[in-house]
Amino acid sequence: MTTSRSNTEKISIGVIGGSGLYEMEGLTRVTSVKVATPFGKTSDDFIVGTLHGKRVAFLPRHGRGHRLLPTDINYRANIYGMRKLGVQRIISVSAVGSMKEKIKPGDIVIPGQFYDLTKHRRSTFFGDGVVAHVGMAEPVCADLGKVLIASGKKVGARVHRSGTYICMEGPQFSTRAESLTYRKWDVDVIGMTNATEAKLAREAEICYSTIALATDYDCWHHSEEAVTVEAVLAVMKHNIETSKAMIREAVKMLPTERTCCCGEALRNAIMTPEKLIPAKTKKDLAPIIGKYMKN
Repeated sequence: MTTSRSNTEKISIGVIGGSGLYEMEGLTRVTSVKVATPFGKTSDDFIVGTLHGKRVAFLPRHGRGHRLLPTDINYRANIYGMRKLGVQRIISVSAVGSMKEKIKPGDIVIPGQFYDLTKHRRSTFFGDGVVAHVGMAEPVCADLGKVLIASGKKVGARVHRSGTYICMEGPQFSTRAESLTYRKWDVDVIGMTNATEAKLAREAEICYSTIALATDYDCWHHSEEAVTVEAVLAVMKHNIETSKAMIREAVKMLPTERTCCCGEALRNAIMTPEKLIPAKTKKDLAPIIGKYMKN
């Protein structure tokens, strides 16, 4: 495994692995790539390899060995790093709790919406002299989501279309009162990471969709024990293998060119006139806003 990468090499697909998914088998021509960012270090080095003839960048969200709390993940560095590598689509894999009876542990959900309850994270690239407001009404790329649904069916997974992912701060699991309240809000799954990634991916004009792996019923379910790490890990092992199979199929199915509007998310969203944007901010955000700057 090397640490070099050709400047002309096209890496258009990114995979962010969640709890239990720290590596991707089946990759060939594998390299380990460090990406410098103005926001600090990424969760780990990117593992870049070839899958079905396409170059894919894989990043373990919590670092190899699961070293980072959900709040301590450097989300801005991770998404910026993906953008700097040229990634246009991110497939995110995440363990979640089910908030509905019909979503059983071991099932897969492809969320269409997020509800963000986090409190201690920077979830924007902007500030430091530049303001932008991207649209988040539809926070997930519908085209990418459809591919993930199709890939799940192809590998025989029990897949639920759409649904709302509520993102809590963590690292503790919900209290029973919280869990029952979220149920009243009609959310489908609960996790600790993906809403933050989705916001940043949209700002970076990267398509984003989640493979949400249901591992438990949180603590609302009357006939189930409250969620424990042991219970989560037992289901997770099976889920992770399913998600890897889905990713392999999705990479095979994804077209080369994008036809969605994710790649134009920043058009008309930057409010600050270019002449007022500090030079350092403009330089730091060049991979994200550069195409909209004249100088």
